[in-house]
Amino acid sequence: MQTVSNESTPSISEYFDAEDQAMYSDYEASETDPDTSSEFSDEGTEYRPKGSISGEQANDYYLESQFRTGRRSRLPAARPDASTFNIWSLLRKNIGKDLSKVSMPVSLNEPLNTLQRMAEDLEYSELLDRTAQTADPYERMVIVAAFAVSGYAASYYRAGSKPFNPLLGETYECIREDKGFRYISEQVSHHPPVSACHALSKNFTYWSDMRIKNKFWGRSMEVQPLGTCNLFLPRWNEKYRWNKVTTCIHNMLGGQRWVDQYGEMLIQCNDITCKLEFYKAAYWSEKASEVSGVITDPQGTVIHQLFGKWNEAFYCGVAPSARCIWRPGAMAQDCETYYGMTRFAIELNELEPEMAKYLAPTDTRFRPDQRALEEGLLELAEGEKLRVEQLQRERRKNRDETNIEYQPRWFRKVEQGSQECWEYNSQYWDQRKDPGFMNQTFTKLW
Repeated sequence: MQTVSNESTPSISEYFDAEDQAMYSDYEASETDPDTSSEFSDEGTEYRPKGSISGEQANDYYLESQFRTGRRSRLPAARPDASTFNIWSLLRKNIGKDLSKVSMPVSLNEPLNTLQRMAEDLEYSELLDRTAQTADPYERMVIVAAFAVSGYAASYYRAGSKPFNPLLGETYECIREDKGFRYISEQVSHHPPVSACHALSKNFTYWSDMRIKNKFWGRSMEVQPLGTCNLFLPRWNEKYRWNKVTTCIHNMLGGQRWVDQYGEMLIQCNDITCKLEFYKAAYWSEKASEVSGVITDPQGTVIHQLFGKWNEAFYCGVAPSARCIWRPGAMAQDCETYYGMTRFAIELNELEPEMAKYLAPTDTRFRPDQRALEEGLLELAEGEKLRVEQLQRERRKNRDETNIEYQPRWFRKVEQGSQECWEYNSQYWDQRKDPGFMNQTFTKLW
């Protein structure tokens, strides 16, 4: 039996000369398979080296990206200056506590919320399309592992702000013809805060429910996700299941904030197991942002070795012949102006007049405090945030007084062993089509 220790996996910096075997090239080559190719265009897929692009290149890149997806490439306004806010005055009374119950000023937010952040896990959904076309089950696990790691790449430049907390009953839909999936999410519980999502594609079904616990430790804040991510591949009748790792934001009280991911991720599919270790950064360690792990068969024999950095690249094999499975898309030089968002994130809160006719009135795009922040109107955003939070408190008080238990509209709670999870009820898209949300009654959230 082959075994691999942490000591046998050197720093990823030694491997940047490894051969890049980009999955997108293979995807294009196999596109003609009528049983597995997506019914939607794959334009907009990015396998660019990580880094910034500047000057004329940046302008060309943005024009190209807007042309390929038909969506915006910048927010309406730059991030407002919140440097005068003293975060210590807010956080000093909450050291060691769960910050999900603490109302934060809007100046600490970015103009996205947790439901949209969950949608960002699908930024590299083309990996799942590639998985559906792969015959080898161990190679499928390699690509699923790359997808699970890819969901953290967007956080690298986002340490300076937090997403809005969704209101109970708030929803978010995302239809991406270019990527071939449609996504719906809902805030299904307020205390504790739980968000659930479901995405459907010709090649895969993805769903997740997450409870986020935020704890402040004086100079850093930990984000601990409790819940699971699930993937079903209909062609292979396979289900994958994995956990999220801990996110930590450092230098909360001063200096340059930076984000770290650490912990063990376990991906299961039948008798095939993938174990990934996200290494905790430390000044005496060279493993900042590094990930390594193995894929094993039912007998525990190592089939594939995996390594990389969650913000730079993910490899399979051993140097110098390791294959590059995934790289994140390039960031624009002025990304910090727009909260450090990727292009995919910038597109998420866009509201077009034609689209507005079909969205549920509970959709995040209609949320006034988040919309005001996106437009750079900080004072208006702060006032609107206080107003919608007060409306939520009044709705909860009314339910308590009338002994009415809140029931989510699009997800239902189910028991899986000793765990509670949230299952999509398969009604959202049907009701969106007929009778349409304009002909239905919804609770007024804002």
